[in-house]
Amino acid sequence: MNNIFDTICAIITPIAYGAVGIIRISGENSFKIAKEIFSKEIKIGSYTYGHILDEDSSIIDEVILLAFKGPKSYTAEDVIEIQTHGNPSILNAILNLIIKKGARLADRGEFTKRAFLNKRLDLTQAESILDIIEAKSEKSAKNALMGLNGYLKKEIEELKEELKTLYSKLIASIDFPEDVAEVEKTSIETLCSKTIDKIDEIIQNSNSYNYLKDGIKAALIGAPNVGKSSLFNALLNYSRAIVTDIAGTTRDTITESINFNGYIVNFTDTAGIRDKTKADTVEKIGIENSIKEIEASDIILFLFENSIDEIDKNLIELAKNKKTIFLKTKADIKFGTKQSGIIEISSKTGFNLDILKNEIVEHIKTIVPNDTSYSVNKRQLSCLIRAKESLNNVLKSINEDILLDGADLYAIDLKQAILAFEEMSGEVFEDSILDNIFDNFCIGK
Repeated sequence: MNNIFDTICAIITPIAYGAVGIIRISGENSFKIAKEIFSKEIKIGSYTYGHILDEDSSIIDEVILLAFKGPKSYTAEDVIEIQTHGNPSILNAILNLIIKKGARLADRGEFTKRAFLNKRLDLTQAESILDIIEAKSEKSAKNALMGLNGYLKKEIEELKEELKTLYSKLIASIDFPEDVAEVEKTSIETLCSKTIDKIDEIIQNSNSYNYLKDGIKAALIGAPNVGKSSLFNALLNYSRAIVTDIAGTTRDTITESINFNGYIVNFTDTAGIRDKTKADTVEKIGIENSIKEIEASDIILFLFENSIDEIDKNLIELAKNKKTIFLKTKADIKFGTKQSGIIEISSKTGFNLDILKNEIVEHIKTIVPNDTSYSVNKRQLSCLIRAKESLNNVLKSINEDILLDGADLYAIDLKQAILAFEEMSGEVFEDSILDNIFDNFCIGK
């Protein structure tokens, strides 16, 4: 097992040819190693232009070196960052030299893990860094940045401190009943109810987090040959799905992602749905998959050419609880009478595609709230749910008028809620949980 006090190093920019590449060194020997390989005197808190020198004093590259004295650094340790030309050969040559001088290659996420262990970040902030790196849209990145800036940390800290104050009073009343008055049940009930309401509000953010991180699911549904694949290609702006005049060309689902006004939308082209007695074995499987997509999607684009038949009506019934947009296709061939709630489109000419895109965005806005201020991931959600369950146990005990020599039962459940909050922020943790979190990071972060 690697020692957390080792001096570590890694290339922290993508390994590719580019203008600039950056290598980071962190740990107590960072400055010592830098002095041995850098041609100039190091200036703490500033940048210095110079050269990285190999062991035979030959120049490897001209660089900019930045020195950060702990705790005023990313890891809260002494940190050196070397900006080189972005050539993988140069970057690896410098990295190997640093390792020869006594550093070791950083593990995945080890720089951020050290920032957490050195209390520069709490665990929710550390996880937000990974969310920023993996964000697929500007909105998702901004949402994750709120978490890094401590919005969720602040919310949890306030809830936890209020519960700790109540818990202390309860313990005092249990341990010193003659000197400390028993805490009124109404005070306990009020705080627990208030905390549960706040937890519910935070949990709502978890739904928004999933939509922003993973995207909205939108399925193109309809009979064979109504233009689903053509519209799919038109939305993507390139030919992804095969388009022919033969009914049943699309046999399986195809999914591609598009950034719509800052929202990620995962569009799925599905097999045309018709009477299964007219379909072969493969097409039948495609039809079954299409029906499953209706259940799994957030938005349904329902396509038809001339009129809605009985099979269409059955599909509409399946999608009755979904956000559904009705599209009359092939408007370049024949224009029909416009109907309320139906958009006529032509994938060939682009007719009304802008209107369709605006309609999709409006539907997304009803699914994803605009006031999302931070992300809540699955691990954090689990902690919140456990805290809520413990507080509900307190309320249940109050409603059942249960007392064990004063306040013992309330204190037990309150302590469990506090521990859940502490686990969420990383005040208490298991090594396996930390390993699981930081193993998802890239090397260099």
